[in-house]
Amino acid sequence: MERLRRLFFKRPHWLIVGLGNPGERYAATRHNVGFQALDHLAKRHYLSFRKARLQGLMAGGEIEGHQVALLKPLTYVNRSGDVVAPLLKGYGLPLDRLLIIYDDLDLPLGRIRIREQGSAGGHKGMASIIDLLGPEVPRLRVGIGRKENLKEYVLSPFTAEERVIMEKSYERIADAVECLIREGLSKAMERFNREGS
Repeated sequence: MERLRRLFFKRPHWLIVGLGNPGERYAATRHNVGFQALDHLAKRHYLSFRKARLQGLMAGGEIEGHQVALLKPLTYVNRSGDVVAPLLKGYGLPLDRLLIIYDDLDLPLGRIRIREQGSAGGHKGMASIIDLLGPEVPRLRVGIGRKENLKEYVLSPFTAEERVIMEKSYERIADAVECLIREGLSKAMERFNREGS
């Protein structure tokens, strides 16, 4: 784990993970909202991603007075746990210092929901993580809506109108992550799970 420690001056207090598929082909698709949300958060806090040897892109720095590691696994979505679980263990972080951000077909476009635990809800990336860490994994689900032909839909890019909605959603996700780090999961859930958020 020494190579992980060299990425940061201090051991991180939080690990924030966005799920998605690697490569330009998938970069702007609905299934990659986890990556897109982390890009927005990193930009807000002047953090830069770089390739790590653990099959991921990582950024590290301070958010709300805490050292935070941001991770975009570069395995495909359904193998996300292969990167997340060993990294969490290597940093010696408990599950309540982990947050997974990913797309959800059952929420309206742009809506966010924070949960402290639960099932994967059909998301293969979350299922991979739960298989290795158990169901008590904090997560932030990002609505992408639902249409027929799900495989084609989740791998399609947002329309121009949808991108406007998603940009506002990424702002709110960054606000939610900051609240989580600053005030804890319960406060973040109370503030950001309200209807219409």
